[in-house]
Amino acid sequence: MLKKKIIKTHANHTNDTGSTQVQVSLLSSRVAQLTKHLNNHKNDYSSQRGLKKLLGQRKRLLKYLFVKDPLGYNNLIIQLGIRPGKSLVN
Repeated sequence: MLKKKIIKTHANHTNDTGSTQVQVSLLSSRVAQLTKHLNNHKNDYSSQRGLKKLLGQRKRLLKYLFVKDPLGYNNLIIQLGIRPGKSLVN
């Protein structure tokens, strides 16, 4: 249910499920869930590894979005509350 809501919020058109904005917002949701999990389970190293992989994937997608659509990138990071990447600011 949460996934459909996120897709509906960030989709460019009615059947949009794979655009960069949708993918980044879904990854951000999973990052938030894993972060909450890791606050309770500090020694769960498998989840820590998964979180790092998700963050790397989100970073790559944000970098792609920054190159292709800088205005869309700015709107998305504001909506999601993500800090802009250091390499993308300059």
